[in-house]
Amino acid sequence: MLKLLTFSTLYPSAVMPSHGIFVETRLRHLVASGQVESRVIAPVPWFPLKGERYGEYGKFAETPATEERHGLQVSHPRFVRLPKVGMSSAPYTLAWTALRGARALQRSGYDFDLIDAHYFYPDGVAAAMVARALNKPLVITARGTDINLIPAYSFPRKLILRAAAQADAMITVCAALKDELVQLGADAGKVTALRNGVDLNLFHPAGREEARSALGLREGRFTLASVGHLIERKGHELVIGALAELPDVDLLIAGAGPEEGALRRLAESLGVAARVRFLGALPQARLREIYVGVDALVLASSREGWANVLLEAMACGTPVAASNVWGTPEVVASAEAGELMPSRTAAGVAEAVRRLRHLPRNRVATRRYAEQFSWDATTQGQLDLFQRVLAARGMPEFRHA
Repeated sequence: MLKLLTFSTLYPSAVMPSHGIFVETRLRHLVASGQVESRVIAPVPWFPLKGERYGEYGKFAETPATEERHGLQVSHPRFVRLPKVGMSSAPYTLAWTALRGARALQRSGYDFDLIDAHYFYPDGVAAAMVARALNKPLVITARGTDINLIPAYSFPRKLILRAAAQADAMITVCAALKDELVQLGADAGKVTALRNGVDLNLFHPAGREEARSALGLREGRFTLASVGHLIERKGHELVIGALAELPDVDLLIAGAGPEEGALRRLAESLGVAARVRFLGALPQARLREIYVGVDALVLASSREGWANVLLEAMACGTPVAASNVWGTPEVVASAEAGELMPSRTAAGVAEAVRRLRHLPRNRVATRRYAEQFSWDATTQGQLDLFQRVLAARGMPEFRHA
């Protein structure tokens, strides 16, 4: 049995159940193989005050120190994120916190074989410092912004490349991200692209009429969903803007975040507010109801490594209209999946939606397309990779199918 230490600041908690859920989901499927166990260290920034008035930091303050999620033991130690110099100092404060947590695990009797770190900066850089201190193999997973944006800053880029050189192996969630990581200077022989999967049991097409009724969707109205944090890079404003060109289309927005006020004002200014409904942040079970009920999902992000929401919608039989960025063309790779926008603009969103309406997709075919993205191949890819890492280190093999 392989013993992992999974390390990332992107991990859900009882207080923030959707935060980094893609890391938790991949780990849950890996552990379900029966060949791996893991303990999770998921640090959160220290903040002295709880409460909604403090936004995300108030939620960090409310995060439990330890919890069990889906049978996995998770600790949330605090680390210091310094104002103004946080980007440069975070790897070091994070490494100090993580090293204390890792040594505490070892003292408790859990001596892990390998560090499984997610998100390259600052998490992967901090994990490299911990791995060096404990002489443990290290695998870092790159997920998007950590490679396609943060390396634009010289100091983080230097630390990312140093961690990449030390890592025994690296994983990217799409081929485009692997290409970018290699272009930055990482050893191509150490980088494996393993895309995310989708939970085909949770996300399924059944109950469309019930979902539409529960959502109160109007008969004969084409309804879109835009799902994700209400932040600039998700492009919700472009989807709202597209409604001005789509007079018989309604929109549901699922997500919470600092841009909500601006998005509401935009909808009012464009005269489309009556056709836009803000639903707030929703658990995955409620998201399934959204995906099943609407006619299409729109994702207008400026940056995406591998957008899980696309596969979730497709698994529910719902086609997508998505911006042509990073790993998204690898997800939306056939007509059954949906359409890529001709441009990342409100007009581009509107055009992609028109194409979906002009050539309606068969929802059964869309579901069938999504079925090729189960988690099985990704889990097997991780097992194979970890086995190679241990063999290269001359470490004992774990039971491996």
